[in-house]
Amino acid sequence: MSEQRNKSEVRLNSSRDLDALMDRVGDARIVLLGEASHGTHEYYTWRSAISKRLITEKKFNFIAVEGDWPDCYKLNRYIKGLDHQNKAATDILSTFHRWPTWMWANWEIASLITWLKKHNEKNSSSKCGFYGLDVYSLWESMETLLAYLKKNDPAAARIAEKALDCFSGYNKDEQRYAVSSLHASCREQVTRLLSEIRMKAPSYDHDPEAEINTIQNASVAVEAEKYYRKMMSFNNDTWNIRDSHMMATLNRLLKFHGESSKAIVWEHNTHVGDARYTDMARSGMHNVGQLAREEYGDKCVIVGFGSYSGTVIAGESWGAEMEVMKVPDAFPGSIEEKLHEQSASNRLFIFNEDNKDLPQFADTVPHRAIGVVYDPDREYHNYVPTILANRYDAFAYLDKTSAVHPLHPGVDDRKVPDTYPFEF
Repeated sequence: MSEQRNKSEVRLNSSRDLDALMDRVGDARIVLLGEASHGTHEYYTWRSAISKRLITEKKFNFIAVEGDWPDCYKLNRYIKGLDHQNKAATDILSTFHRWPTWMWANWEIASLITWLKKHNEKNSSSKCGFYGLDVYSLWESMETLLAYLKKNDPAAARIAEKALDCFSGYNKDEQRYAVSSLHASCREQVTRLLSEIRMKAPSYDHDPEAEINTIQNASVAVEAEKYYRKMMSFNNDTWNIRDSHMMATLNRLLKFHGESSKAIVWEHNTHVGDARYTDMARSGMHNVGQLAREEYGDKCVIVGFGSYSGTVIAGESWGAEMEVMKVPDAFPGSIEEKLHEQSASNRLFIFNEDNKDLPQFADTVPHRAIGVVYDPDREYHNYVPTILANRYDAFAYLDKTSAVHPLHPGVDDRKVPDTYPFEF
């Protein structure tokens, strides 16, 4: 047994140093793993290390990520030996073309997907899944659904065709639909489609996951339509629609996998860290972490991540080419700066009676949050006022971090590190 078990602070050098976190997880049903950016190598590798231990030691059933359902469902089928068996994980991930592609089409995820496939081959009676929670894939979900229904339910396919036809004039441009929906929308068509799918999906029994796949794609169509229709409101409605959808998807997956099922969630800190302990609450915003805690109580464990400096993959504007950008030293007074001043070592903090009342964890302090759009010269925009010990149950501090490794070419001249597949 590790010497670091049950401690409130442990050094992070390898996956063996996660014993205290495994103890903290206990018999939790949901473990939410955050990240302070969408483009940091170490966040991916440490979340992978935690996930592997949760899957092998605590029998967690699936990983659900801040990604599109149709794309991630391909990976789910692949790791379960159902589709694409003549391909490598990198082949499937290379088909992810929605910006920001680097979030999931990267070597770090390829490593995890390869591990999951091998794990499932050895554990055929308890295969682990991989799913997307996000709401953005309106057209992709509808096209996937239509292709399935044409083969399996021609009557429902005709309803899907009418719904898709309603969107055909927008050329898959969410902004165009958002503007046009001020006058007319396709909500009636997608709502009717979802109603039809809910009624008929239980009969799609030729495939063990056909029911949840069809219902989820139809649900994405409904919620994405609502999300894009609200884009022109310029308020927090879209944030709440998105996170409510992700929580509903998580609940749907837990129900599908059974009463004793367990879920690992990968999302940005802004989604998994309880919104009630940030300035989001004052703006009327909620998130997945808050909703999960409200529903599951102490069966929900949230782990946040942060770093002091390094590099990150991001874009200078939405849709821009991805770049390796410098992450400057954290702002004075931020939690990252405070922890760096104490020590430059990587550490995991488990919040308990020994440390949760320390000022750095109990007071409201700035906490860095880097999005897919990033400008290091405007760093002051990237901090969320946070009560760390309340927002999370544990926090992984990784002092100096590096950019994730995208599969798609054109970012820089870096090669996949010699440490691939990132086992440690």
